[in-house]
Amino acid sequence: MFQGSIVALVTPFKNGKVDEDAYRALIEEQITQGTSAIVPCGTTGESATLSIEEHNRVIDIAIKAVNKRVPVIAGTGGNSTSEAIELTMHAKKAGADATLQVTPYYNKPGQEGMYRHFKAIADAVPFPQVLYNVPGRTGVNLIPETVARLAELPDVVAIKEASGNLAQMTEIMTLAGDKITLLSGDDNLIVPVLSIGGKGVISVVANVVPRDTANVVSTWLKGDTEKSMRLFLKLYPLCQAMFYETNPIPVKTSLALMGKIDDEMRLPLVHMSDANLAKLKKALKDYGLIK
Repeated sequence: MFQGSIVALVTPFKNGKVDEDAYRALIEEQITQGTSAIVPCGTTGESATLSIEEHNRVIDIAIKAVNKRVPVIAGTGGNSTSEAIELTMHAKKAGADATLQVTPYYNKPGQEGMYRHFKAIADAVPFPQVLYNVPGRTGVNLIPETVARLAELPDVVAIKEASGNLAQMTEIMTLAGDKITLLSGDDNLIVPVLSIGGKGVISVVANVVPRDTANVVSTWLKGDTEKSMRLFLKLYPLCQAMFYETNPIPVKTSLALMGKIDDEMRLPLVHMSDANLAKLKKALKDYGLIK
């Protein structure tokens, strides 16, 4: 259902509030540069520090700005099942095309708890659901057997896999590759995930270089795997640079250096250290994005 380069879009702030004009401009650029779908309010969008009202507003803006030109996959997950259902209801009513549902964080549920969490959301809000597994942030790992169980649900259509474990992703493809779409959740693994049957990436680096990220995936899906690999290897140092510090600090700093947003994050995130900022600037200069 979903494939290509899907951007996990940053949420720009200005004087402590969501910068709606900058957000709309970012969306417009993404679409014109070949991005396949927009994800508002994911990890990169600092969803953890958005109020419920802001969260819903950001999704509303994205849906209206996109205007059905590409799908909007709204980040509406949470560690509270009831809150995730509430956010997902709003996104569906507002006109989103799907929901991105992260594994419940901090609570650390077991596999049965995670299964019931995602199933409860699907039962309450029949709506295409993209699972999101990111153990490094949530403290829990959605194992392939549980993914296969969830893939039996008609509304569970894809998984953003950010475990970094290619063996685990291969097992997902073995168990449920005919029932669920695998999307890389790690820019450093775009081509490796495509090579085992993945269909795209939900990307951080696409915020900075949307067309180049889109070209890596589209070239692979068209069958020119050698060219895709060359494009990926060129992109790879920039992918690494986006994680010199906790995401989304480097990507928001990059966009600020490129003049697209204000250099503003919300606590507990803070500006980059001088050493890492110097490394980031070098990576951006080497790629030709800043002077």
